[in-house]
Amino acid sequence: MAVKHILILAGIYAVLALVPLGLNEYYIHVLNISCYYVIMAASWNLIAGYTGQFSLAHHAFAVMGGYTSALLVIHFNIPILLGIPVGGLLAAAVGFCLGTLCLKMRAIYLGLATWAFSETFRIILSMSYTLTRGDLGLSTPTLLATGMAFNYYYVFLLLAFSCLFIIYKIIHSRIGYYMRSIRDDEEAALSMGVDTVKWKRFVFATSSFFAGIAGGFYAHYIGLLSPVSVDFNEMAILIIMVITGGLRTFAGPIIGAIFIEILSELLRVYGQIRMVLFALMVIIIMRVNRDGIAGLCKNLWPRIQSIFHSNHC
Repeated sequence: MAVKHILILAGIYAVLALVPLGLNEYYIHVLNISCYYVIMAASWNLIAGYTGQFSLAHHAFAVMGGYTSALLVIHFNIPILLGIPVGGLLAAAVGFCLGTLCLKMRAIYLGLATWAFSETFRIILSMSYTLTRGDLGLSTPTLLATGMAFNYYYVFLLLAFSCLFIIYKIIHSRIGYYMRSIRDDEEAALSMGVDTVKWKRFVFATSSFFAGIAGGFYAHYIGLLSPVSVDFNEMAILIIMVITGGLRTFAGPIIGAIFIEILSELLRVYGQIRMVLFALMVIIIMRVNRDGIAGLCKNLWPRIQSIFHSNHC
C-alpha cells in the first residue's frame, strides 16, 4: 500500500480518535456499537451487494463468534484475544458449509434457507441451557479490566478500520471483479471461466469471519450474550443500514450503520414503532433513490462543486 494512503488512513484515525473527547459514557457507547454495526453492514454488503447472495444469517454468525469465544474463555481459560479469532474461524467454517449447501439457491430461496439456519441456531442456543444458559443469557468476561466505554472506543475504531481496509482491498482486487460478475450474470461469468462455486464459498466464509470477529469483540464488551441477538429484527436492522447508506457501494454501509444506530437510539423511547419508521424510510429510498445516502452525496457533489466554483469566479 502506498505511503500516501497509509498517511491518509492515519490522519482519519487521528481525527476520529478525538471524537469521544468531551462526550459522556452513553454517547461513547453509541459510537462503539456504531463501529460494531459498521463491520457487520460492510461485511454483509460484501456478500449481498457485491456478490448478489442475499443471506439472512449474517447476525447469526456474529452471535456464533461471540458464544464460541465466551465459552472457550469460560470453560478452557483461553485468553480472550485468542478466543475471538477462533470464534471468527468457526463462523467462517460454518459460513463456508452453508454457502456450499446453498450454491444453487438464489433470491428468495437463498434468503429462506439462510433464515431457517439462523432460526435453528437461535432455538439450539435457547435449548442448550447447561452450556449457554438458554434465554437467561450467558455472562461473558470483558476484554478490558475497566468497563468504561471510552477505553473500548479505540479498540472498536481500530477493529473497524482493519476490517474495512481488508474489505476495500477485496472489492478493488481481481476477486472483486469476480464477485460483481457473479452478481450481474452468473451464467455469463461461468462461461468466461470464473469459478463461481469457489468465489461464492469464499465470500460466504469471508463475510462470516468478519461477522464472527465483530460478534466476539461485541460479546466481550457488553458482557452478556443471549439468543435474543439472533432475532430477525437484528438482521432487519443490518439490511436497513445497508439499503439506507447505499447497497453495492463501499461507503454506503459505513454511512448507513452510523446514521441508523444514532437514529435508533434517538427513537428508542418509541419501542418497536421505530422499526415501522425505518421500514417506511427504506420504501421511500428504494422508490426515490436506490443508491441511498452515498449515491445521493455522489450525485450532489458535482453540483456543489459547480456552485462553489461559480461563486469564486
